[in-house]
Amino acid sequence: MLHTELPRLAQILTVAQMREAEQALIDAGSSVDALMQIAGRGVADWVWRMSAHRKVTVLCGPGNNGGDGYVVAEAIRERGGHVEVVAATGPKTEAAKNARALYGGEVLGPDADAHGDVLVDCLFGSGLTRPLSDEHFALLTRLAAHHRHRVAVDLPSGVQSDSGMLLNPGLPQYDLTVALGAWKFAHFLMPAAAKIGALQLVPIGVTPVEGAAQVLGAPQVAAPAADAHKYRRGLLAVVGGRMPGASLLAAMAAQGAGAGYVKLFAESKRNVPTDIVVETGELSEVLTDDRNSAVLAGPGLGRDGEARERLAVALADPVAAVVDADALVLLSPRALAGRTAPTIATPHEGELVALERSFELDGAGTRPDRALALARASGMVVVAKGPDTVIAAPDGRLSCAPRATSWLSTAGTGDVLAGVIASRVAAGVPAFEAACEGVWLHGEAARLCGPAFTAGQLAAKVPEALAAHL
Repeated sequence: MLHTELPRLAQILTVAQMREAEQALIDAGSSVDALMQIAGRGVADWVWRMSAHRKVTVLCGPGNNGGDGYVVAEAIRERGGHVEVVAATGPKTEAAKNARALYGGEVLGPDADAHGDVLVDCLFGSGLTRPLSDEHFALLTRLAAHHRHRVAVDLPSGVQSDSGMLLNPGLPQYDLTVALGAWKFAHFLMPAAAKIGALQLVPIGVTPVEGAAQVLGAPQVAAPAADAHKYRRGLLAVVGGRMPGASLLAAMAAQGAGAGYVKLFAESKRNVPTDIVVETGELSEVLTDDRNSAVLAGPGLGRDGEARERLAVALADPVAAVVDADALVLLSPRALAGRTAPTIATPHEGELVALERSFELDGAGTRPDRALALARASGMVVVAKGPDTVIAAPDGRLSCAPRATSWLSTAGTGDVLAGVIASRVAAGVPAFEAACEGVWLHGEAARLCGPAFTAGQLAAKVPEALAAHL
């Protein structure tokens, strides 16, 4: 799903959390059968819209996900739709058997030569932890090839819910995935996120789960106060280095993301736009301005001894800091010792691995696990950026970003992200919230750009992205 707003109840649950949430509904007076009817009929609404009276094939597995499929098929049959059910095997759970008994149409066996416009995958759901058998994989891929559109119920079969891993190579591509009750991590984590197509959620009554991860949502940005001035809106110090283009990109992006004043500390004013203030003095002197609200170090910094010294000076400033790019490779626990102000790190995968080594972490677990472990070990807010960006706080808060456009995979866009996040924290937004807002605005700016943009064009769209959320 590309960068669009998601429903209000935007929690992300693990398989274990989802089971507990469903059990809580049952303990409160519902039943598995009742929940299956709500889920299956909710999915049927989306399938009905997609099929537009064309032929639908529902592939049912043996468990409750298969039971959902029988409900989907019955709901479409009741509406007068053209639907067939292909059962990989007979239903094994009581609820699935009951749903099968309520289906008034014919059930075909796994050898059926089913063709149609829409395939609904109800073979296996979010609890799957092992690869599909050869027989089930062959059935799924054959039916997928014989249908123009494919819909997954809760998750595509063959996907591991908590990690987003593909349990079988060569799984089909889906046009739509309809989540049941709550979002799952695989909806937002690669490589599964690249397979699932658009996302929709069918609520089944699940209430908020304490400590659950959240889907990153659109920020609500306030305009400056009527009596605001540039310092009250926030002074951001951007520390340049050997490659001035990167720090300049970050500064340009920061200008459009809310800070009132952006200063670039660089060796030269050459090729810098006239509306960016450049300081060329000794860094240890120019960073002593007590009006600074935040500091950004890393884009274009370099990795030599001078760069290490500039990073140390930047982190000595007692204000919020954003650490990106080269600074992440130089960063160590010692560099953060004594800091009391918040620090936000924005590593891509390679930089995340380097930070894990620096903080003596083994890098085990899912991407959210790794981001949380680093946040807790370092005390930093961690923005593990990439096609599946995860934001983690030391206190355990966790957010996953909706999938943004893949056109962001171009040089310099990470510098823009760092500038946007730094601008939001300079404007007075708390560190975790600033990171979340920055990631959202970055993705929204990319959407506004359209295809094949440069980092400079991305930075120029940041004010428009911000304006959309005032």
